[in-house]
Amino acid sequence: MKIEYREGLLFTEVAVLYNGTKKFIDNIVIDTGASHTLIAQDEVDDIGIVVGAEDEIITSYGIGGKEHAFSKRVEGIQVGDFIIKDIPLDFTSFRYHNINGLLGLDILIKGEFHIDLVNFRLHHV
Repeated sequence: MKIEYREGLLFTEVAVLYNGTKKFIDNIVIDTGASHTLIAQDEVDDIGIVVGAEDEIITSYGIGGKEHAFSKRVEGIQVGDFIIKDIPLDFTSFRYHNINGLLGLDILIKGEFHIDLVNFRLHHV
């Protein structure tokens, strides 16, 4: 799958599957420094992903400080033609205007993805 290098970051697109709906989300940063994938809450409100009493609240720490998020089990996440089914994903408010999420190591490792920095492509085994 094609990735885009801009503003010093690698961007791609993912699809979140929830309650029978597939929502494509662009401007996702491929982040090998992130242990978990994180999606902007605003991007999934329209498909019914909102925090509930059964969701775990998590705090992550990174270079930008600490972030609070909630973890919700979704039907799947799709990266290119690779789908991981029945997986918990983290959702939070993003403060960065052009980033809708981070594709972290949890998904990159499960999909055995390879990042091709010559041709700017993301491949899975």
